[in-house]
Amino acid sequence: MSELDGLLRDKVRLLGNVLGQTIASQHGEEMLQRIEDIRQQAKTARSGDKADRDRLLAMLKTMPDDALVPVVRGFNQFLNLANIAEQQHSASWRRSDFLQDDADLLFNNLLDELQQKETEGLDLSQQVADVNIELVLTAHPTEVTRRTLIQKYDTIARLLQQRDDLRDGHPQLDQLEQRIASLVEEIWQTDEIRQVRPTAVDEAKWGFAVVENSLWQAVPALLRQLDQELRQRGSSALPLTAAPVRFSSWMGGDRDGNPNVTSVVTREVLYLARWMAADLYLRDIEELGTQLSMSAASVALKQQYPVHEPYRACIHELRDKLEATRKWAAEKAKGRDSQLTPIRTAEELFQPLMLCYNSLNECGLDTVANGLLLDTLRRLACFGTSLVRLDVRQESTRHANVIQAICDYYGWGDYHAWDEATKQQFLLKELASKRPLIPTRWQPDDEVREVLDTMKVIASDVGEGVSCYIISMASEPSDILAVALLLQACEVRDHLPIVPLFETLDDLEQSSQRMASLWAVDWYQQYCQGHQQVMIGYSDSSKDAGQLAAVWAQYRAQESLSRVAKDNNIRLRLFHGRGGTVGRGGGPAHSAILAQPPGSVAGGLRVTEQGEMIRFKFGMPEIALKNLKIYVSSVLEANLLPPEAAKPQWREIMQSLAAAGVDSYRHMVRDTTDFVRYFRAATPEQELGSLSLGSRPARRKSGGGIETLRAIPWIFAWTQMRLMLPAWLGADEALKRHIDAGQLALIQQMYQQWPFFRTYIDMLEMVVYKADAELAEYYERRLVEAELQPLGSTLRSRLADMRERVLQIKEQQTLLQDNPLLEHSMSVRNPYTDPLHYLQAELLHRNRLAADSSSEQVERALKVTMAGIAAGMRNTG
Repeated sequence: MSELDGLLRDKVRLLGNVLGQTIASQHGEEMLQRIEDIRQQAKTARSGDKADRDRLLAMLKTMPDDALVPVVRGFNQFLNLANIAEQQHSASWRRSDFLQDDADLLFNNLLDELQQKETEGLDLSQQVADVNIELVLTAHPTEVTRRTLIQKYDTIARLLQQRDDLRDGHPQLDQLEQRIASLVEEIWQTDEIRQVRPTAVDEAKWGFAVVENSLWQAVPALLRQLDQELRQRGSSALPLTAAPVRFSSWMGGDRDGNPNVTSVVTREVLYLARWMAADLYLRDIEELGTQLSMSAASVALKQQYPVHEPYRACIHELRDKLEATRKWAAEKAKGRDSQLTPIRTAEELFQPLMLCYNSLNECGLDTVANGLLLDTLRRLACFGTSLVRLDVRQESTRHANVIQAICDYYGWGDYHAWDEATKQQFLLKELASKRPLIPTRWQPDDEVREVLDTMKVIASDVGEGVSCYIISMASEPSDILAVALLLQACEVRDHLPIVPLFETLDDLEQSSQRMASLWAVDWYQQYCQGHQQVMIGYSDSSKDAGQLAAVWAQYRAQESLSRVAKDNNIRLRLFHGRGGTVGRGGGPAHSAILAQPPGSVAGGLRVTEQGEMIRFKFGMPEIALKNLKIYVSSVLEANLLPPEAAKPQWREIMQSLAAAGVDSYRHMVRDTTDFVRYFRAATPEQELGSLSLGSRPARRKSGGGIETLRAIPWIFAWTQMRLMLPAWLGADEALKRHIDAGQLALIQQMYQQWPFFRTYIDMLEMVVYKADAELAEYYERRLVEAELQPLGSTLRSRLADMRERVLQIKEQQTLLQDNPLLEHSMSVRNPYTDPLHYLQAELLHRNRLAADSSSEQVERALKVTMAGIAAGMRNTG
């Protein structure tokens, strides 16, 4: 087993000791000792026998109600603090492997390989500038931790870095550690469970805070590093307008199945983004006003500002404009009119700042020019005036219902009943009509009005902040043409990108055929101007067909879409709707990007970053810098050094595996009579509604079975009881069948030589390692009626088979042999997560028996166990 870096172990010990002192101070030494006894017994039980585990269970079952909350909070907060230590340490220059940082090695090794291949005429700087990555921040209901606690955790991380910097007896060390202790005490006194579900506007503000606290610093730092490393190898400088990575958001724009996201919310979020952008630029400008006090200037700058301090004159003018923009945006966000004139485009800031930049360089002040001023120019290229552009997403039937309502009003017929050809003919005719589509005195119902009101927001003065219009459950060209018609009728700007989202297995398999039909429409070819985004869904396809069939369908869809786009002279940009978990397409960015079909990221990469993964990957500037650099390196490598195409025999066996996988998965999830009953009994799925996780409801509609449940709580529930079923179910039987048929050697070859398959198996390995059959069995014993328990036994047996298949394919004796850091991290966490699992099962049992009379301590402790397990597993859904 790999050992923790000594410095990391020291940080974890410091935070653990401080937390222990806080608990003792607040609840007494007896409570602290109770928690420590449970931890020690959990550690013994992990490596011991049934008697050791029985002793642990006895300690937990006999715990009085008034001890429940302090105990579960103690374990939860330790796991959160351990996460902070790990996250901060991974970016610390003091860590033992700092000089072997993955992000730097990736980029430098890639440049080495490109230079060795002596690719003639290749402008590496322009290649970096053109990688065209867009990360889309989403607020799916997964971020368990409250924003007020996140801010305190972030402060602890900064203090830990200062502590790294001031080691070896520095006189300020004691002061730093006292401040850390104070923060831990503040955290302990703060309720970790939200009492009120956050609004969509709250979620958007959280997204803006990620930009403010981290990405605002990380983006110029990234470009500075890339520029320096490219120049050292003789490449040209990165263009000042280079923005290899940009950011968008779904927070306040994603209304699919979320009645809380309305046109009013979208409007407010768009103006708040403008306010936040103006505020951040204003901070830069005010600092530049202090810096640029010199009088030596170019003729061009002096002509524009004929004063003794021309730079400051320019900066003061921009300051006034930004202050006006901030006031304008604040008034408009509140729904009020404003007579102020805002800055409308990034060019209004960029041009005067460029004038200053060129002047400084002309006067030999290049060091000043390439300081904060250059950073501000880089930020403008990335963030523009909108900070993050907003995606608007709506489900396809909502648009069809609007068209139907218009048809009803005019007596044109039953739009829903028309076949696809008739729908397209009607929509194209209306798109060419000079008559207004929407009746002047029409009074539609609220749902229809809301769709149209949203489009009117996109058509308003703040609508430039909308990046695209996404249609979920898009299945036919008419779904896209209907949106185009409604956008035109509401006077939305020309050529707003319309993005179909293909989610289910059937939709993925039909996606290229449907896009080919759409691109064959002359009107649409003119509309899209040779560019198209298509979104590939990971969550719903996995829930629909199982992970194995879904990943293969996604791979094939990307291949066929890329091929059809090329045939139609369309520059295709694929948009990956990934989540943070394997069950939702998540995984390390580098391997995930290189696992895509060759050529599929040639048009750039758009990908969602969701929930708690935003915090883990981009919550600190140093961590964000590292992850952004990995994205740039990976896309560059995928385009310039693409992997070889899959061999025909690999594709054949993959097709067979996927077919077997989907049959196996659906047989269990859809066709097994008691599966839904077992799921709801064995997991905390029913209790998830009590956690105020996000603005979106857990279900698309009330009642129903698995099909009505969103992918995120579906995965959350299985993760909480450690069966991790969505990520492996179906793959177990598919792989076993093919290995038993004598195809192990070929499957091993696929693992060794095919990045797509290797990434998939590595993700399976990680999931199977995190799964725990004993814990899952305990949930079953406490929560599931006897007649359903044989189903759980079957599932655990299949999990064991899955583990054996992974070991066979990877030719290993134990899991995670090639990932010792994760293995050790999980082994350190287990003594803290195990008691939370056992307590959660016990509390679920008590809560369900008590029904409406459950005690407040039991309910609160249950919620904290959910948060703690999520922290220990480093993911929720």
